Amino acid sequence: MQYINTNKIEKLKLKKDNTFIVLDFDKTITSFESKDSWGVCSSELSKGCKEKLDKIYEYYSPIEIDYTMEETKKEKYIIEWYERCINTLYEYKLTKEKLEKSTKEGDLIFRKGAKEFLKKANKNKIPLIILSAGIGNIIEQFLKENNSLYENMYIISNFIKFDEKGNMEKFKAKMIHSLNKNMKGYLPEELKEKLNQREYGILVGDLIDDKKMVSKERLDKVITVAFLSKDSNLEIYNKNFDIVLDKEDATFNNLEKLVFN
Repeated sequence: MQYINTNKIEKLKLKKDNTFIVLDFDKTITSFESKDSWGVCSSELSKGCKEKLDKIYEYYSPIEIDYTMEETKKEKYIIEWYERCINTLYEYKLTKEKLEKSTKEGDLIFRKGAKEFLKKANKNKIPLIILSAGIGNIIEQFLKENNSLYENMYIISNFIKFDEKGNMEKFKAKMIHSLNKNMKGYLPEELKEKLNQREYGILVGDLIDDKKMVSKERLDKVITVAFLSKDSNLEIYNKNFDIVLDKEDATFNNLEKLVFN
């Protein structure tokens, strides 16, 4: 553990009936060793597709974690990155069958304690939003295959559509990327009402920009949690999150103890 804002945690007094949860997926619900949903999505496609996506990732990934870059300039790169990825999947003819097979055989790995955390949230009827810039089809299927897709969940992500023959259609929806990830405009009215009845929240992610998943107006009553990778800038994370966990401490088991003590 690197940092904990004990004053805020003690002040908010989170309980199962006054709290909602917002989670990132890639490298949050899944471990740092896990592939991300974009990588898994392409695993049944050709070697050329994988090589192309790897080159795209190598070019844009350092930009995503460059917190010195002006955000308007950075966002142009990030939008370009995501559009190039989704267009590459279309170019290499991703199908529904290949996507489903890639999820079953892919290297998605739950972070320690994640399955139990999701199960407990459902048992206690806590609204849980998974907000991801990844591929929603992969996330949904992965959770379903691991008996971890529950009624209390709502997934906001990039969902790929397929035609009647199972071929990928051109992506026409608004792209959700790491800089615009937030719940605004995506929640059904029923879920909005549930969240409005909940005073407090828990937000968990692995990137600084994951903090934006909840609006600034609500952040004072939200415990923000970061799981660090070995390359993370600790000083920046400590300034932006209420709880910062790294190495062996970056588990949902430790998170559960800290917030639901």
